[in-house]
Amino acid sequence: MLNWVNDCLQSSYTKVEELCTGGAYCQFMDMLFPGCIVLKKVKFNTNLEHEYINNFKILQYSFKKLQVDKIVPVDKLIKGKFQDNFEFLQWFKKFFDANYGGHEYDALGARLGETLGKGSVSAPRKSFASPNTFRPAARPSPGARANPSRIASRPAVNTTRSPGGNNAQLEELSTQLMDLRLTVNGLEKERDFYFGKLREIEVLCQDEGESNDLVAKILDILYATEDSSAENPGSFTENLPDKTQDGFAAPEDVEDVPPPPEEEEEY
Repeated sequence: MLNWVNDCLQSSYTKVEELCTGGAYCQFMDMLFPGCIVLKKVKFNTNLEHEYINNFKILQYSFKKLQVDKIVPVDKLIKGKFQDNFEFLQWFKKFFDANYGGHEYDALGARLGETLGKGSVSAPRKSFASPNTFRPAARPSPGARANPSRIASRPAVNTTRSPGGNNAQLEELSTQLMDLRLTVNGLEKERDFYFGKLREIEVLCQDEGESNDLVAKILDILYATEDSSAENPGSFTENLPDKTQDGFAAPEDVEDVPPPPEEEEEY
């Protein structure tokens, strides 16, 4: 399977996990349906996760434009696990075989000579897909070949095509679902980041010991539950000093200052 990818794209992948960048699939779509993807927006040689996500967004957009009924499991693929990437590659190989017309394609030239994969790059050559993977057929006219063949991710329950309006709505919902998954993935990473910061503060406070009043109050805040905070909203600030600090007085102290004795004597 990996040899097929390297032969088609003049790439140098050594492991299926390397396909987690999404760049290969974007170029395959350009190979199948020229012009459906702007290749200059694809990051072919990258190790950054947010650029992986961007590549898969480009792929998903091309699916939507061509009405390909497939949700890309971006959150799983970008983790670089073998099983997830291999399963998606298997599906994409079937999709490719059902839609490729056997035309010549210069993959290296199309991506302006950028490397694809971590292995050594072979000498540039015109790339072809293996002949035994295609079904020779008369080339349809450009207008007739508007939609790609569909490869379902699981056996279809009902093969009857639903009305066009329902299909469009389904595609829109699928795209929204993918965006929500990406949003949740980002929020989970942000949550883990701030949790790690709080954990570092907790460890530092425990090392200092709870005999320090400030440390004890910080730990009280860290260990407070939502219920206890709601029942006692001022419990964590009621014992704070009411005198001036660093030359400034608390607002409540200013409001409670009695009038000067001189003013009382005048009356």
